[in-house]
Amino acid sequence: MSKALVVIDVQKGMWSNPAYPPYDGDGVVDRIAGLISKARAAGVPVMYVQHHGLGEHPFQPGLPGFPFHDRIAPQAGDDVTVKHHSSAFHGTNFDAKLKHAGIDHLVITGMQSEYCVDSAIRGAAERGYKVTLVRDAHSTGDTKVAKARTIIDIQNDTIAGDFATVTPAAEIVFG
Repeated sequence: MSKALVVIDVQKGMWSNPAYPPYDGDGVVDRIAGLISKARAAGVPVMYVQHHGLGEHPFQPGLPGFPFHDRIAPQAGDDVTVKHHSSAFHGTNFDAKLKHAGIDHLVITGMQSEYCVDSAIRGAAERGYKVTLVRDAHSTGDTKVAKARTIIDIQNDTIAGDFATVTPAAEIVFG
């Protein structure tokens, strides 16, 4: 199997609303940065997905929320797929790029657990990819009905088995 590390929507705008910070955001970014280093050392591609919001959305090119978090920003040669919907696969050429590269196993990290991360996992599973969700390398913010930590735990539990293997960052092996 040929793996790729997928980094979804870890954009500066996730930290711009003090009322809605990502749970353990700095820790999640640190773990993603560590995974990027491990992937690069093993020659495993790092594939970035970047949300381009429509209308008044803060994730628009030219706005401060659009760029990736400085700690995990793409390097020259890294692939970036820009999307307008929750799923990395909806209306993009992400699937074609993965197939062209011979990738059949996605190791998924990113923001937001119950939205774009979830949509990417389900979209990948629908297309026959093996998926690993990195248990402690995705996050979200609190909502009116649930705390972020609970949402993350539910996401890890719901995805495990039918859609993905769920593994902590420290146990991810590339190569």
